[in-house]
Amino acid sequence: MIRVVLPPHLRTLAHVKGEVTLDVPGQITRGAVLDALEARYPMLRGTIRDHVSEQRRPFLRFFACERDLTHEPPDAPLPDAVASGAEPFLVIGAIAGG
Repeated sequence: MIRVVLPPHLRTLAHVKGEVTLDVPGQITRGAVLDALEARYPMLRGTIRDHVSEQRRPFLRFFACERDLTHEPPDAPLPDAVASGAEPFLVIGAIAGG
């Protein structure tokens, strides 16, 4: 099981508390995790990635194992600790402003 931590506004939208767990078939990649997340919580479609291009929405970042994975290819394998469920995959709301 893959553990995913969402920012508060997406947890509210998905009606979940804390982290969510997902069964992700096949290779564990960012794209596969987001596909499984959107399949289980369809109300999140379009909030993390654009509907058409599947590009990351501005002000969202992806982290795992203390590494910023935001600019990694969506089909790159996630760290083994994430694949085993030892560490969560984090979707973080970035902060901007002055």
